[in-house]
Amino acid sequence: MTVALVAGEGFLPEEIARRMATMGAKPVVYAIRENCDSIVPHALDIVPVYKTELATTLKDMASRGIGRVMFAGLVPKTLMYRSAMLDSMARDFVASLETRDDHSLLGGIVALFERAGFEVIGYRDILGDLLAGNGLVAGRTPTGEEESDIRYGVEIARVVVPLSFGQSLIVSRRSVVAIEAMEGTDAAILRAGSLCKGGVLVKMIKKGQDSRYDIPVVGPMTLDLMSRAGLTCLAVHSSWTLLLSPDEFAKMARDKNISVVGVDY
Repeated sequence: MTVALVAGEGFLPEEIARRMATMGAKPVVYAIRENCDSIVPHALDIVPVYKTELATTLKDMASRGIGRVMFAGLVPKTLMYRSAMLDSMARDFVASLETRDDHSLLGGIVALFERAGFEVIGYRDILGDLLAGNGLVAGRTPTGEEESDIRYGVEIARVVVPLSFGQSLIVSRRSVVAIEAMEGTDAAILRAGSLCKGGVLVKMIKKGQDSRYDIPVVGPMTLDLMSRAGLTCLAVHSSWTLLLSPDEFAKMARDKNISVVGVDY
């Protein structure tokens, strides 16, 4: 059965498409992104989605006999405020949501596709070897100060992450410097760097989160931004966080002297 990959920005959709192609199942890629050059070799076809055209997309998928759909990559949540970028179906969908936090928005989209007759599948199994383990993942061992900030950050995450407006927070000296919201992790990192130097980025997934979408992802760019912001340690949710480009990621952690650890909560 042909699989559709709804691809936002970032390296994740490319890696998924590459692995699916290796397995002999090239996806039809519906691209909500500017550049698809890196995905083209791994795709059965590329369908540009210039704006959120739900009705057209669902119709096109049905016409191709697609039965399964996968979502991956970054699509800015701020899109829902730009009515001109939404077709009538998308506008009605947004208006129908009682709350529009990440879980409600993404879960509602999944439910919409399921009602249209598509099976929404996840990519966690395809990328299982990229999931962070527990304990030291890359770079150096965390200092005592960083370990203390990790423990504090995880306690805060237990309260904040279930509210579904972001997966990341930055802690320094047992104080919350920044919490990710609609701006995304990268912008939250840079915002933290403008407030203080040093600190720990804690990135966790909501307990009970549907693993078919919104799994935490970090990569070399995350470490580069952390270095620019002066953050020295990254704590990720073990067994649930994807580490993209693992060799490059490990090298950068060493070169930037950043400690990366996997934790659970």
